[in-house]
Amino acid sequence: MAHIGFIQDKLEIKFLILYVASRLVDAVPFEAMQELTMCDEGVDFFDFSECLSSLVSSEHLTLSDDGLYAITEKGLHNGEICETSLPYSVRLRADKGITIYNQKLKRRAQIKSDVTPRKNGTYTVTLAFSDDNDESILRMELMVPKENMAKDLADRFKSSAEQLYSGILGALFEEPQEE
Repeated sequence: MAHIGFIQDKLEIKFLILYVASRLVDAVPFEAMQELTMCDEGVDFFDFSECLSSLVSSEHLTLSDDGLYAITEKGLHNGEICETSLPYSVRLRADKGITIYNQKLKRRAQIKSDVTPRKNGTYTVTLAFSDDNDESILRMELMVPKENMAKDLADRFKSSAEQLYSGILGALFEEPQEE
């Protein structure tokens, strides 16, 4: 049976994994690495898994205790040497996925939340939104009576921090209403 896709063997899958890992702004879980690497029909799940494991064993990639993969200096060096052997169309498809994923990683790093119990049985929710240089744009602490409310606020903040920031600015710059 003829091979489908541009990637033809495990060595090329390893090159592609290194190509992807070298362009990510942070360590990623298995699922993200899989999604970004399987951008060509020539890559199947079992070969991908075997190649990823092999790259960790050969110390081209690291696998953290919390299951995140990151490229090493050895991986960067060897990947840079081999990346031009990847078909151009595969690199373009990989770059598209990497760009989108990096935007998600950057946004996740910019938005932080924390839930802390207080002595009186209530909870403090700390919400923070930073720019690309980790400079604070918005930081606030809210007291809520229940832990599930605190977690819900944190989740809602993560999904709509930009809109909340705009809403606060709009409310603060709004003309005061006469009573």
